[in-house]
Amino acid sequence: MEYNIENLDKEVLIQLYKSILKPRLIEEKMLILLRQGKISKWFSGIGQEAIAVGVTMALNNDEYILPMHRNLGVFTSREIPLNRLFAQWQGKASGFTKGRDRSFHFGTQEYKIVGMISHLGPQLGVADGIALASKLKNKNEVTAVFTGEGGTSEGDFHEALNVASVWKLPVLFCVENNGYGLSTPTKEQYNCANIADRGLGYGMESHIIDGNNIVEVFKKVSELAHSVRENPRPILLEFKTFRMRGHEEASGVKYVPRELMDAWAIKDPVLNFETFLKDNGILNNAENTTIKATIIEEINKHLDLAFAESDIISGKTNELNDVYYKYEYKEVTKKSNSEEIRFIDAISNGLKQSMEQHEDLVIMGQDIAEYGGAFKITDGFVDQFGKERVRNTPICESAIVETAMGLSIAGIKSVVEMQFADFVSSGFNPVVNYLAKSHYRWGQQADVVIRMPCGGGVAAGPFHSQTNEAWFTKTPGLKVVYPAFPYDAKGLLATAINDPNPVLFFEHKGLYRSIRQEVPTDYYTLPFGKASVIREGDHVTIISYGAAVHWALETLENNPEISADVIDLRTLQPLDTDTIYESVRKTGKAIVLQEDSLFGGIASDISALIMEHCFESLDAPVKRVASMETPIPFASQLETQYLPKNTFEEALKTLLEY
Repeated sequence: MEYNIENLDKEVLIQLYKSILKPRLIEEKMLILLRQGKISKWFSGIGQEAIAVGVTMALNNDEYILPMHRNLGVFTSREIPLNRLFAQWQGKASGFTKGRDRSFHFGTQEYKIVGMISHLGPQLGVADGIALASKLKNKNEVTAVFTGEGGTSEGDFHEALNVASVWKLPVLFCVENNGYGLSTPTKEQYNCANIADRGLGYGMESHIIDGNNIVEVFKKVSELAHSVRENPRPILLEFKTFRMRGHEEASGVKYVPRELMDAWAIKDPVLNFETFLKDNGILNNAENTTIKATIIEEINKHLDLAFAESDIISGKTNELNDVYYKYEYKEVTKKSNSEEIRFIDAISNGLKQSMEQHEDLVIMGQDIAEYGGAFKITDGFVDQFGKERVRNTPICESAIVETAMGLSIAGIKSVVEMQFADFVSSGFNPVVNYLAKSHYRWGQQADVVIRMPCGGGVAAGPFHSQTNEAWFTKTPGLKVVYPAFPYDAKGLLATAINDPNPVLFFEHKGLYRSIRQEVPTDYYTLPFGKASVIREGDHVTIISYGAAVHWALETLENNPEISADVIDLRTLQPLDTDTIYESVRKTGKAIVLQEDSLFGGIASDISALIMEHCFESLDAPVKRVASMETPIPFASQLETQYLPKNTFEEALKTLLEY
């Protein structure tokens, strides 16, 4: 292996050697501990250490790196205390995830490292968000994100590269092409000569680098990082290397031809560099012995610290308290005159006033800039706030949710508009696995609001009319808001944006232009987890949210003899159970009305909660009313039959007669 050490002094070369040697020696120790049963699992990076080390050393310590599970060299090169790494792998408290996630599935703001989730692809879009924040703040920083050649088959890879290219984001996309995705060889992963060739399709600069040559990696990435800081843009880097051990140790390498293993063993990045330094008089045997002994001593010392640490003591309170970032709601009361406006105007006004409250708040979505969004909610926003903060996005829901997560990591709030709530399915993974779990896993809040125009009654068919809140109410870590009135919509949207936790904000399209109400003109907030009792009575408790609230009210208007408490939940997560229980204990009967289809919806959970907590007060079974168990149809007569608006009255009267 040839090393071009021009312009590198001895001190840098020795530091490169120490940095590439340390993860190798740690791995060799871990493999022994694995055989001894002292650790449970190991994902080896032996043979490809030069990439992680070279890239990390080429970046500044305040620049973010998003590594994979084989990139031990990223963590050691950032000089994370080894006892904390060892504790992380053993699920100890001094690790980075409090035992909640394993190995390298963690992040740390202290060291500007953001670890992967097992789905691999989402971190690429997260890197886009971090890089976007750097660009918005004029920080002249580069973000580096890793993936393997297998990960380039995921849609997230294509979406992330496309967004980065369109927005000229300072990201180094580092692909470790190590021959196999678990046991699947590259010839079964992609059908182009080189992954770097794909850069052309994205209008992106790309390079192929010898991933086993620490000097080439360090010099080339240093050069490119300097260039990207000066001229922000994404670059695709393909590092040719090889995985010398199994996907994880239990996998073995029987599926790899022996001659291939032998060929790559000759290219060992650590041994080759060590030999080069010795042959060129840069390192002698005594110095090398001292370096190795010092690292081994550090490893053993920190292993002793980690093994001596007590196991985590399980505590339900601690676990539950860490699902959400702690947020103390601050009430901002109305101070102004009010005006009668539509539901859609309340959303628009609330969003605009939040943009004024938070000077770096970014909103992203398809067609939201000059066009003003599919429903014109952001019409005129570009003129007031500019295109940096009001960003049209490509059609790539997954990457944009991930970008929002990256913005949060870098300290910027964002609002993502799903053009229709139905389309969130294309970004489902990052919502439920990244946004929802980040705080619980490593203490990182996801300061993201996702606006969800939803609901039927507008003859839009099965892909533009779903009300899919139940996909998210069952996911710990997410908050779900679903207002029914303009006043609530404006105040709750302000709170959603203030809240540093991820919020799904549902906006029923059928209410946009059909419901009007007096709404304060000034900025104000309303609390989460507090339902609104909008009508009081003694016969029955009606529990609902969204457009269904108005169906319930219409039914009562048509039946003035029915005396009912009507509870508008307003937020579904957190859920105001106190108000529900208090009402049910008073009336003795409860009916839950939802627009979503019945099975698995939130009405089922509310019914179960009432049965568990108010059973002795009930005079009848809890009744649930919902849409048919079919996808929502297009034709108006079919949609009318599908929705529960017309069946609610009969169900209510039947319950009252029980």
